Amino acid sequence: QVQLVESGGGLVQAGGSLRLSCAASGLTFSTYAVGWFRQAPGKEREFVAAINWSGSSTGYADSVRGRFSISRDNAKNTVYLQMNSLKPEDTAVYYCAARGMASWSYSNQYPYWGQGTQVTVSS
Repeated sequence: QVQLVESGGGLVQAGGSLRLSCAASGLTFSTYAVGWFRQAPGKEREFVAAINWSGSSTGYADSVRGRFSISRDNAKNTVYLQMNSLKPEDTAVYYCAARGMASWSYSNQYPYWGQGTQVTVSS
């Protein structure tokens, strides 16, 4: 079965950096687009970043553009989210999601989701 496992979350001070990883199994990873979403307490899940199957196309939410960078290593079945200049408002559970299409989407139209990893940014 398809599994997505996030890792790399933790507690960091404002201005710091973290790199999240999303390891996939049970699918032909190189044919899937992958997105990162986040959900803060009391808020709806929101789009953060996404990448197409080859890594040639990426998208970002306005709130993270210029600070976050998404990439993938298809040989390792892994997608990364490099998060720099973190702010307290970036605090949330971060989820990766995959869909069996070449292109990514801003919406929640991803059938496969991981369990999430907590990111906490202190001020």
